This record gives sequence, structure tokens and C-alpha cells, in this order.
Amino acid sequence: MDRFYSLAHASIDFHFKQSPRDFVVDEIPLYEFSGDGEHLVLHVRKKGLSTTEMVGSIARYLGIKNKEIGYAGLKDKNAMTKQYISLHKKYEEALENFTHDSIKILSKTYHNNKIRVGHLKGNRFFIRLKKVNPTSAAKIDEALKNIDKQGLPNFFGYQRFGNDGDNHILGEKLAKGEAKERNPRVKKLLINAYQSHLFNLWLSRRLEINSLVSSFGVDELAPLLNLPKQELQKMKAQKHPFKLISGDLMEHYPHGRVFEFSGDAHDLERFDERDISVTGLLPGKRVKITSQFAREIEKDFDDELKEDGARRYAWVYPTDIEGRFNPVEAQYEMNFTLPKGSYATVLIEEIAKRKLV
Repeated sequence: MDRFYSLAHASIDFHFKQSPRDFVVDEIPLYEFSGDGEHLVLHVRKKGLSTTEMVGSIARYLGIKNKEIGYAGLKDKNAMTKQYISLHKKYEEALENFTHDSIKILSKTYHNNKIRVGHLKGNRFFIRLKKVNPTSAAKIDEALKNIDKQGLPNFFGYQRFGNDGDNHILGEKLAKGEAKERNPRVKKLLINAYQSHLFNLWLSRRLEINSLVSSFGVDELAPLLNLPKQELQKMKAQKHPFKLISGDLMEHYPHGRVFEFSGDAHDLERFDERDISVTGLLPGKRVKITSQFAREIEKDFDDELKEDGARRYAWVYPTDIEGRFNPVEAQYEMNFTLPKGSYATVLIEEIAKRKLV
């Protein structure tokens, strides 16, 4: 799938491949653990394993089912990652002798409830890029400054679509009853990939519209985008790189209530100040849809699915961005924090202005 990028620079040449040495993730929990309660909370470091593989290894060692172990989010397999998991504290003594070549328990505490999916604030990343020359390093510095200033589109990363990048194809067939999958977890994962694919297509289209609005006059755009001149004039007047359209659905950032954008100047100001952000559609049941001109675009990326739908931030803001160039090793190292559900590989692709795989 071709996609548009938000940054204006030309593509930057460097080498990146996910590995435990060059891709490190540290989970940031949603809340502080109380230090008391019936649930044992473990801070775990893993490498070369997916979260489900790590959970499965611990569950097999204890002779329990995977579902007895709670976790907040799925972490990359081809990485060194640190995350929190929870299980009943009655297993604490049995875990004292647990050893695994790819899993290390770093610390433990207690809490009064089980960790569940979504119970995380975000993730802190360390990324190492290789084969970077001084010219490319200067361009990466500038790209990171622009991302720090304006944020970036919240695409789903390539990891969402499987090793061959085509999970969404089978997901569509499953969603439409044209194929079958006995494992409910796998089925849900594949249908989610289809929903994510539609979201990415919509977001790329919106970025394409942003580019056109920035590059052409209103008279040229009106027939090209099938939008009235008054709406286009409003879009051209916006300072934010993502141009809002009447009927867009906004959400308080980084979490909160979803509401409709009606062109109010105050909402534009709040968008510029990162108090709210725009959302895109993950098609399905029980989900709000956009209206007016925003819906005219969104409907081309909607589908009737039995799976529940959702809204997802279309634009997010990495924080605490740091970058360092090592000219001796021809490597560039960076650290940054992303909200939950956002992909570090998307940020790298925005810098590179090209796909990583």
C-alpha cells in the first residue's frame, strides 16, 4: 500500500532492521502500583519473543493457563522490551526458580487488581539507525525537530499486518464470511488487521488532501476534491499540518470524550495546542461515524462488519525526543515516547519517507 507522509523533506538514506540491540521498548504503566494486594506484578524483560510467547513460557512453567497472566499491551518480537505482567501472588514462590534464556524478571511488587489490555500510558523507545553519513544525520536532526513541533500521523505499523504484510486480505474474507478460522483469537487478530488497513488507507488519503490543499489554489481544488470553496478556504487558513474538515470527530488528547468538529475557531486553537486531536475510523458495530464533508471521504474506507468498531487518534505527539549522531560508527541513536497503540516504526518511516519493509 502506497502512503503519503507528513514531512516535507526528501527521503533520507539509512539502514534499519528491528533487532533486540537496535530496537528497545520500555513500557510506561497507566498507574502506579500500590505495593499491596493479591496480584503479583512483575517487571519483565524479554528479547526475541512476542508478548504471547513470553506469557506462554511462564504459564507452562507454572502449569496454568495463559489467561491467568495479565498484560497491558503486545510488545514487538524482534526487540528488547520491558513490560509489566500480573498473576495471583500464590505463584510467587514457584517463580523464584524460573529461568529462561530470553526472559528475565527485573523486579516485583503487588497491586489490588489484575493488569488488563490497555492499562498503559505509553512506551519509551530506543532506536539505532545504521549506515548514517553526516548529511543524513543533519537531515534526521531536522526531521526530529519537525516531529517534536508538529507531531505525526498515527498509522498502524507493518507489524500489524503479519510477516508477509497480507493479514488484512484474509481478515476481510473472514469478516465477510468468505473464509473460516476456528481459533477465535486468530480470527479477531485478522479482522483487526483488515480494520487497520482501512484506517491506514483513509489516513493516507487525508494526508494526500492536506498536501493538495497546501499546494494549490481554491479554484483548482474545488473540482479536484469535490469540496465547496468555502470549506477549502477554511482548510487553507488552518495552521496545523493536518487540515480538519467539517464533520470530523475529535477526541480530547491523550484520552477523553469524542465530539464533532464544526469549524469552531476555539476547537482549531485547541487542536493547535494539543488539547484535542482528530480521529479516524476502525469500521464495525457500535462506533460513531463522521458527518458532512468528512463523511464523504470516510465512507470510502468504511465497511459493514460484525466486529465492534472504534475511533483511533489520526494524529499523535511523540514526547521527550532525543537524537545523537555517532560519526565513528556511522550510527544515529534516538529516544522518544509514544502514546499507547502508536508505532515507533511509523516514526522511523516518516523520517525516512519510505517503507522499512
